[in-house]
Amino acid sequence: MLINTDNVKEKYNLLFEKISKRKEQVMKFKNFLENETNWLRAPASTRFHLNVEQGLLIHSVGVTYNALDIKTLLAPDITDESVVITALFHDLGKVGYAGKPYYLPNDNAKDIEKGITFKKNPEIVTMNLAVRSLYLISQHISLSEEEAQAIVAHDGLYAIKGGVVNIDYHHNECRLQMILHFADKWTSAVQEEGRK
Repeated sequence: MLINTDNVKEKYNLLFEKISKRKEQVMKFKNFLENETNWLRAPASTRFHLNVEQGLLIHSVGVTYNALDIKTLLAPDITDESVVITALFHDLGKVGYAGKPYYLPNDNAKDIEKGITFKKNPEIVTMNLAVRSLYLISQHISLSEEEAQAIVAHDGLYAIKGGVVNIDYHHNECRLQMILHFADKWTSAVQEEGRK
């Protein structure tokens, strides 16, 4: 499913209908994100996929719908709730913190000419984005071990700058992590960047 600025809000809100057991936690977290962070406006990157306002939300919603499709086909026993929580919030570290966004508009004309429309906030403590995502989510929502692994290792078996060497998960990935990783890769590379 292709997500864009025209349908992202509607598709985003529909995802919360799939939450039941942790509904209260998730809705409080949703309210926090929407009112105290830049979750609804943050870009997905500084220069690559969806480096525009709302880019992170568009990407996250797209990943979630793709992950739900994969889960339905390959692992129907995994709950929609688990997929929605992990996929929707997998890149949440890109919002930064309440009142302290991770990405700031870039004011360097030379960078902007190169397509680098955002820059990292120098006031944010350096941390792997997936780890920051897990840190933020786990303060508000109870997660299973599989959900935690899916979030922290969603980038797959790449050596990740910032402290996590995801090769540690090789041959030990849970199914939810594999679903999230492929949905994330497919969404960014094929749907957002147009890879053939």
